[in-house]
This record gives sequence, structure tokens and C-alpha cells, in this order.
Amino acid sequence: MWKTLQIVARELGFSQIGIAGVNLSDAEPGLQAWLAAGFNGNMHYLASHGLKRARPSELVPGTLSVITVRMDYLPGNLNTDAQSEGLALQQASQGVVSVYARGRDYHKVVRHRLQTLQTRMAEILGPFGHRVFTDSAPVLEAELAVRSGLGWRGKNTLVLQREAGSFFFLGELFVDLALPATEDTSAHCGTCTACLDLCPTQAIVAPFQLDARRCISYLTIEHAGPIPHEFRALIGNRIYGCDDCQWACPWNKYAQKSSLPDFDAREPLVAPELHELLSWDEPEFLRKTEGSAIRRIGHARWLRNVALAAGNALASSNKLSATELEQLTQGLLAWRQHPDPVVQEQVAWSLAQSA
Repeated sequence: MWKTLQIVARELGFSQIGIAGVNLSDAEPGLQAWLAAGFNGNMHYLASHGLKRARPSELVPGTLSVITVRMDYLPGNLNTDAQSEGLALQQASQGVVSVYARGRDYHKVVRHRLQTLQTRMAEILGPFGHRVFTDSAPVLEAELAVRSGLGWRGKNTLVLQREAGSFFFLGELFVDLALPATEDTSAHCGTCTACLDLCPTQAIVAPFQLDARRCISYLTIEHAGPIPHEFRALIGNRIYGCDDCQWACPWNKYAQKSSLPDFDAREPLVAPELHELLSWDEPEFLRKTEGSAIRRIGHARWLRNVALAAGNALASSNKLSATELEQLTQGLLAWRQHPDPVVQEQVAWSLAQSA
């Protein structure tokens, strides 16, 4: 059955599959310490379910095993690597979107294919109790992935795999079947500290410890208020997420392109000009981000991010042409009276950077 399951998983676009048990009790102290330190920032949902996050059989009563999957997501229609992404971060007039968000919303893709995997399993084994998750419930996804052998926990807290780096999504299928767990794998970070050293905001405060409050992904996606001044210049032209700790990791030279067209990069999100993004009103934002994970942050937060990047571009005016300076300034001026005070404040700050 296991070999058949592996074959079916690959047919559905999953790169790897594993099985974990449901006893995660030894992960509970680390979770509690991380929350107690306040490293979750405003992501209060991470604490709202208590220790259910580390107790699969409490989250879904009757769960006896967890089938885990990973799915590579580097876009197949672009040559995306550390060098090209590093160059993109130097283009002040353009915005940079995290690689995972340039294609279709992964929640939809992974969840649908996991559900299909369950259906195929039921055809072989008969009906069984189950529930599908992918970054959508209080689940210790990385912990389950590591315990089932999908990789090891890197110092940047992401799951790493020797043959695929870390550019992959995780998903889980909770089942009421007692399945034998797959073997875990050894860690291979050694003495490397590249991810800690190269994090722009020093969000990786120690090996295996991330303070989300300092993380650019958190600040541009999860954080709803004004972005703290101490991080504004450091964010540069990143407008949705950050991949720096991944590109810094030597193992990502083995990162695999996705076999699914779902994750192909969409044209509006590849090297977009900031002044063009500033011209998007809410209807255009919703249209351009339809089916994308970006849509969930809403137009106002998107504007805040783009305005911040525009301000950082104005601060480095020596890298811009006179036309680019004018376009960015006019793009910001159009939003001075935005009804959201967070956007208003960000626009004012950004315009002041050219003074």
C-alpha cells in the first residue's frame, strides 16, 4: 500500500510523502516558550488553540496517524535563483514579491490535491475518517514534516531537504488509521549560519528561533498596523514577504522547480514597477490578485507595502531617473487622502524621503 501511495502522491504533484505519529508532547515546551517570549507578535491565533497545535488527536478526535506531504513551488516558467533574486532587490523602482506568492494560492492547490489523495486511498482501503490541512489550522506542520522524514529543521526554522532545499509547501492528512511512521532524517546545517547572518532585520535571533515581530514576511503580510520605523529602510523594495533566509541557505542550490503550472509566476507580479502598482485601485487590485495568496491582505495593506517601497526608492534617488522620481512621487500623492490612517501615515513618510 505504501508504494502505491507514493506513486499516487507523485502523480498529484507532491514531491515527497511521509507518515508521523500523533504524540508531539516533547514539542510542547518549545511552543510554549516561543509564545511566552511574544515572538508570535500580533498573530494571536497561534496561541488561541492552546496546546491543541501539538496534539493532533485533540484537534481532530480519533486521529491515529498524520500523512505529510511536500510540494515544490519554484515557478517553472522562470529561471529563479539566488543571483536573479539578489539583482531584483537592487532595482529600487521595482517591487519584489516572495516567490511562493507569484502563482496561484497554494492553500487551494495543496488542499485540493490532498483531498484527491484521500479519495484515491479510500478506493484502496475503504472509507476512513480524515481531515485535510495546509497552513490553515492549528497544526505544527514543520514538526510533523520533520518527524515523518520530509527533512530537518533548519536554523531559519524552515524544513530543509537535501535534494530540494526549502522552497516547498507542506500539507497534512489526519487519518483515523494506525499507520507505521516513516523514518526521520538527520540534520545537515552543521556550523553554517548564513541565514542568521543575512537576514535583513535580524529576525532569526538565535539558531532555530524566529522573532516574527522582526520578520519582513510577518511585517508585510500579517502585521496590520504601521510598520515600525526601525525596519522601514531595511525592507527595501520587498512588498510581500521575504525569501532572503532561503536564498542564503546553501541547500537551496538544489531547490526544484514545480511540475505544476499553478505555481507559474504571473506577469503582474514579476518585477512590477512600483509606480504601476500605486495606480491600482481596489477593483484592479482584486482583479490582478484573483486566485493569489496576496489578495487576503487587502488593498489597504498592499498600498502600505508598496508606498513603503516607493519611499525607500525615493530615499535612493541617485538610483532613479528623473522620470521614475516623478512617477513615484505622483503615485504616492494620489493616496494622501486614503481613508485608512495607516496608509496616510505611510504615504506621508514615503513622500518625505525625497526631501
